[in-house]
Amino acid sequence: MPKNKLMMGILSLLTALILSACNTGDDTQQNQMDTDDMPNDSIDQDGDHMDEDDMGEDDMGEDDDHMDMDHSGSGEVPDGLQEAADPAFEVGSQVIIEADHMGGMNGAEATIVGAYDTTVYAISYTPTTGGNPVSNHKWVIHEELENPGSEPLEAGDEVIVAVDHMTGMDGATVTIDSAEETTVYMVDFMPLDGGDRVTNHKWVTEDELSAE
Repeated sequence: MPKNKLMMGILSLLTALILSACNTGDDTQQNQMDTDDMPNDSIDQDGDHMDEDDMGEDDMGEDDDHMDMDHSGSGEVPDGLQEAADPAFEVGSQVIIEADHMGGMNGAEATIVGAYDTTVYAISYTPTTGGNPVSNHKWVIHEELENPGSEPLEAGDEVIVAVDHMTGMDGATVTIDSAEETTVYMVDFMPLDGGDRVTNHKWVTEDELSAE
C-alpha cells in the first residue's frame, strides 16, 4: 500500500477516536448538570428522582395532633381552679420542660406563669370535626370537663370536655386514660425547633419540669 494512503488511513482512525471520546465526555457532563439542577430533596441516594409516594411520614410533616394544638392561650383559667398553695416551682421562676406534647417543647427553657392544684387527666377521643382518633392526649384538668362532679374521675370513665386546646376537642366525649392529683403549671417558652414564642401554654405537670 502507498505510504500516503496508509498515513491517511491512520489519521482518519485517530480523528474518529478523538471525536468519539469528546462526545462521551459532553454527554457525561450534561447528565451531571441535569442531576445538579434537581432540588436536593427530590433525589435519593442513588440519584433517582423521588415523588411524594416515595417519602415516609417523617418527610411529610409533623404529627397532626401537634399541628392542631393551640400552643398559646389567653391566660384565663376555669372557674373554681385553685392556685397552688406551695408549688414546687413558683410563678416567675425559670424551669426546663421535660415533656414532648408538641414539637420543640422537650428541653425548652420556660417561665412559670401559673401554678394550680387539681386533678389532671390524659384522655382519648375522636375530634368533633372529624379526623383520626386522638390517644392519650396530655393534659386536661378536672375544671375543664363538663359537669364532672366534685370527685376526681378514674381511668375508663367517659365525660365531655369543655375546652379547646386542640381543634375538635371542645364538646367531644372522651375516655379518661389516667388521672392524677397534682400541681399543674401554665408556662411561656420558646420552642427549640423554631417558631414563635408560646405563651400561657396549658398544661404541664410538676414531674414534667425541672429546675435550671
